[in-house]
Amino acid sequence: MITNLLNNWIKPTKNRVKMAMSLTLLLANSLSVYAQEPATLANESDKKKQVENIIKQANLASYYAGDDGSAEARMIIVDENGKRQMRQFTILRKDQQDLGDQNILVFFSQPSNVKDTVFRVEKKLANDDNRWLFLPALDLIKRISAGDKRTSFVGSHFYYEDVSGRNPQEDNFTLVSEDKAAYVINAKPKDAQSVEFSHYTVKIDKNNFLPIETTYFDHNNQATRKMAVLQVQEINGIPTVMKSRITNLGNNSYTEMQFRHVKYNVGLPDSLFSERSMRTPPKAWLD
Repeated sequence: MITNLLNNWIKPTKNRVKMAMSLTLLLANSLSVYAQEPATLANESDKKKQVENIIKQANLASYYAGDDGSAEARMIIVDENGKRQMRQFTILRKDQQDLGDQNILVFFSQPSNVKDTVFRVEKKLANDDNRWLFLPALDLIKRISAGDKRTSFVGSHFYYEDVSGRNPQEDNFTLVSEDKAAYVINAKPKDAQSVEFSHYTVKIDKNNFLPIETTYFDHNNQATRKMAVLQVQEINGIPTVMKSRITNLGNNSYTEMQFRHVKYNVGLPDSLFSERSMRTPPKAWLD
């Protein structure tokens, strides 16, 4: 009887010990998981900040060099049969602030069927950009809707959005890879219905943060459109794209953009960027 009483007392005690040990191990494992979670979150946060910084630097390098700028440009448009067309124009650009609002005017001079056509952009960081096109033959200023921003810019392979730059707030970015020379970043639109692509990848030069190659993919993950920088030159210490090409990968037609007489910090007045300048081009800034 005494033996039975001892056994009955000892067994529960052992069970209590085992249970206590199990709870201790479970608690220890739980604490270990929670101890690791902040580190993981911190790591993800660091990655996100790194990508955001890369994108900011790339946008500064691509669209905000200097406080303002001017350049002469020529587009060579080549269709799938090798037929060539040309567009020649002058670009004037002034920043309201870096990575912020911006004003752009594009004055076409050649060929005759687009001569005196003017494209104007009020780039807005917080809202949709405002875009207008002056058609001299009709003496008409036509507003370009936000839904048309990814349509052909005067018959070329460039889109209206390519000229002023896509707002980085419209995409989610992920760093895919990097080497000594460049970062490769994947961008996915936040609003999938607003664009014709499912995602794009951009290769950014580590030396100057210029995007040197951008490839767009459709919803079948097929590459459809590609931008490549062909020539970079330093002007007043600023790395500047002097030649680039956008190719339709479906038929290999393309448009090549060439720049010359690029100038920065020329002192363009705010009043220049107006409807009046579209109808009466400011010759002093175009010569």
